[in-house]
Amino acid sequence: MTTRTARRARRTLRLTGAGAAALLVLSACSSSDGTSSGAGSATSDPARPSGTVTVFAAASLQESFTALGEEFERTYPGTKVVFNFGGSDTLAASITGGAPADVFAAASTKTMAVVTDAGDNASAPVTFARNRLEIATLPGNPDEIASLKDLTKSGLKVVLCDKAVPCGASARKALDASGLDLTPVSYEQDVKSALTKVELKEADAAVVYRTDVRAAGDKVEGVDFPESADAVNDYPIVPLKDSQNAATAQAFVALVRSAEGRKALTEAGFLKP
Repeated sequence: MTTRTARRARRTLRLTGAGAAALLVLSACSSSDGTSSGAGSATSDPARPSGTVTVFAAASLQESFTALGEEFERTYPGTKVVFNFGGSDTLAASITGGAPADVFAAASTKTMAVVTDAGDNASAPVTFARNRLEIATLPGNPDEIASLKDLTKSGLKVVLCDKAVPCGASARKALDASGLDLTPVSYEQDVKSALTKVELKEADAAVVYRTDVRAAGDKVEGVDFPESADAVNDYPIVPLKDSQNAATAQAFVALVRSAEGRKALTEAGFLKP
C-alpha cells in the first residue's frame, strides 16, 4: 500500500466522526455554558472543545495567533493550542506529506491551493485577513531609504523572502511592476528570518510585511511604498481532514474569524478581508 493510499484509508475511517464533530462545534461556539475537563479526556458536553489542537500558520501570524491561542485556552479550560509557524510553502508541503495538523492558515491563496488541491482540507478555506508589504530599515533609517527604488542603491545590503514564500512572491511582483532590478544579499525562507537579518544589522533593509515591522517595535524602522498596494496578500484558513480533534479545530477557526479575532489581527496591522 502506498503512503498516499494509507493516508486516504485513515481519512475514510475518520470522516464520519470528524464531520459530526464539526457540526456539533457550531452549537458549542454559540453557547456560554459549561466547563471542560482536562486535555484529551471525555467531557459531559461532547461538543465542547477539549484536548490539543495543532495549528500550522504563516510566520507573519506568530504574534497575533499566539495571543489568540492563549485566549482560546482561557475560554476553553483543558484545551491546548500548539503552533508550528514557518514559511507557508514549507508548511503546505509538510501537510500534504502527512504531517499531523488540525488547522492551516496560509499567507496566500496560492500556497493554500497546494493543500486544497491535494484534498487535505475538511471544508472550503476562508480569507480572514490581508497583509501588505513594508520596507524594514535599521533604526533611524541611516541609509535614508524612502522608496522601493532606493533599495537598488549601490552597496546597500537588502534581504528578500524566497520567491516561493508569499512575502517573496509579493516583493517580486512589486519590483517587476516598477521595472526595478534588485539582487538581494540573501533569500530567506520566511518573513521572520528576513526581518531578523535587519535586527541583527546583517542587512541594511528587508522587504517584509508591515505587521512584522510593527511587531519588531524599535528594533527596526518601517518605510511604506505605494507599490505595496498592488501586492496585497489574502490570508486563508481551513480545518484539515486528517485532524485528530475536528471539533476543537473548528472552534479555533471560529475564534480567528470572530469579532475578537478580527480585532486582534487589526491591532497587529492586518487589513480586513
